[in-house]
Amino acid sequence: MNRQAQLSPNLSKRRGGASLDKRKARAGWWFIMPFLLVFLLVYLPIVIDSIWVSLCELKILQGGGFKTNFVGLQNYRDALFSDANFVKTLTTGLKQLVLDIPAIVIFSLFMAVLLNQKMMGRAVFRAIFFIPVIISTGIVAYVDQSNAMLSHMVDSSSGIDTGTGAESASEAMANAASLDWLFGNMKIGSELTEYVMGIIRDVYSIISRSGVQMLIFLAGLQSISPAIYESCSIDGAAAWETFWKITFPMISPMILVNTVYTVIDSFTSSTNSVMRYIDTIYEKVGGNVTSSAMSWLYFLIVLALIGIVGGIVSSFIFYQRRD
Repeated sequence: MNRQAQLSPNLSKRRGGASLDKRKARAGWWFIMPFLLVFLLVYLPIVIDSIWVSLCELKILQGGGFKTNFVGLQNYRDALFSDANFVKTLTTGLKQLVLDIPAIVIFSLFMAVLLNQKMMGRAVFRAIFFIPVIISTGIVAYVDQSNAMLSHMVDSSSGIDTGTGAESASEAMANAASLDWLFGNMKIGSELTEYVMGIIRDVYSIISRSGVQMLIFLAGLQSISPAIYESCSIDGAAAWETFWKITFPMISPMILVNTVYTVIDSFTSSTNSVMRYIDTIYEKVGGNVTSSAMSWLYFLIVLALIGIVGGIVSSFIFYQRRD
């Protein structure tokens, strides 16, 4: 009897915990219910229709409208084997995506660690580094792209003898030559030199695409208990050791989140070369079925890339136990 009395509080506690978990789970379903309803009623029919169009051939009727004929994977074969430009653009876009992911994640982590330090004007510096994210969105991004195209046309124009185009070209050649000379003296590989040169050329793009990741890293850094750093300081640990033994393992779940976010953000970016090429195919006569097949091919490849990157990053993630 005493044994049952001792077990009953623990049993009731476990039952109460299970019911609490169930209530939390139901609350979570209610929280995402608006998204599920919109997805099922609006987006899912569009997705199904897009898949069906990519598997069909459209014929325009004389009286108006169109007729679909099922052709299977013919559009996918045409996209991969008949259109050499799509394969070339896809390869270049995926290569650029693979190169941009570590640059953006490393830069955002580096800046988040710096901005997490105690210093005067910390909030101002955080706002300054987040300004490019605001500038690169909406109408501001469109105006910036228009100004960039206009400047490029003016600089490349041979009818106006201002010397602007020649000066910018000579400066670019001088900078490239100096960097090549620097890396050549360091005796590092040409592929690494080309990668660093690409990052330097795209530094504005990397900074403008690192703002959200920076905020996520800052939130993760601020969630680390200061008592852990105090104990490390008492034990005599250096800042380098503290970063690799404490900060990096505790922030590793955010690395996975930011990596996946960076891939998706690059996939949906307006400057994505693959998406721009698909748009040009869509605008052609009868190109809607081919562009749908190209879109689904690109989506599946990016989805596989997310799975590979997620599997690699998940292998060294540390999750803190709170029980």
